[in-house]
Amino acid sequence: MENRKAFTLIEVLISIALLGIILVPLFSVVDLMRDSNKKLLESLDKSKQITKATKVLFLDVLSSNGNLDIQKDEFTRLCIEETKNSLYNLPLAKVCWVVLKNKNTLLRVEGNAYTLPLGSEDRVEVDSVMQGLEIFDVYHQKDKVLILLQQKGKEPISFMVQGVRNPVLEVLADGTKIMRDGRKILRDGTQVFKDGSKILPNGTRVPAPSTPSKPKNKNPGKANPGTSPPKLVK
Repeated sequence: MENRKAFTLIEVLISIALLGIILVPLFSVVDLMRDSNKKLLESLDKSKQITKATKVLFLDVLSSNGNLDIQKDEFTRLCIEETKNSLYNLPLAKVCWVVLKNKNTLLRVEGNAYTLPLGSEDRVEVDSVMQGLEIFDVYHQKDKVLILLQQKGKEPISFMVQGVRNPVLEVLADGTKIMRDGRKILRDGTQVFKDGSKILPNGTRVPAPSTPSKPKNKNPGKANPGTSPPKLVK
């Protein structure tokens, strides 16, 4: 029997045909895996965004002074008048969570002493949190805050923040708020502390005014000039 050192033409053609039959579904499987991985990454990114958004919202409420302004409409509008959870290094910030009708986009607005709708002079930072929102609702009763939110096609998310108390003891006729910790918050947002120091609406700290010291008498035996000598009582 002779040793064969090469393939015949028919064998080569058959091999190419078989290889073509195998490669077509193989490429389809590879494309399917790519699409699946892409959708998985997109899903993970959205999950991370939702997790980050709920964490920031939770900390905004937890770090607040309890003064929450909740307005009900198609979506709830939540304004936290004062919170320590600032994303832009403000000592105290006013944060509002609102839903735009354009793509039902949830926004986070941070600044000081601004009102909604925003004016041209308001200095705020606006972050787009998520789109396609179907539910955004907030309930506040006593010291508990319940928050519900849901994106289209996603599972609803709910969480409760406890220990949130309104710090306002009294509101004066001029709009000044007397706080539980002794502070006063003026109508323009300026905070006045017990020692006289202030925090302006733009976040600038103003130290307490220094009290003038009384002049000391260098000669205890002599009266200060301009004072009458003590009278003797018989």
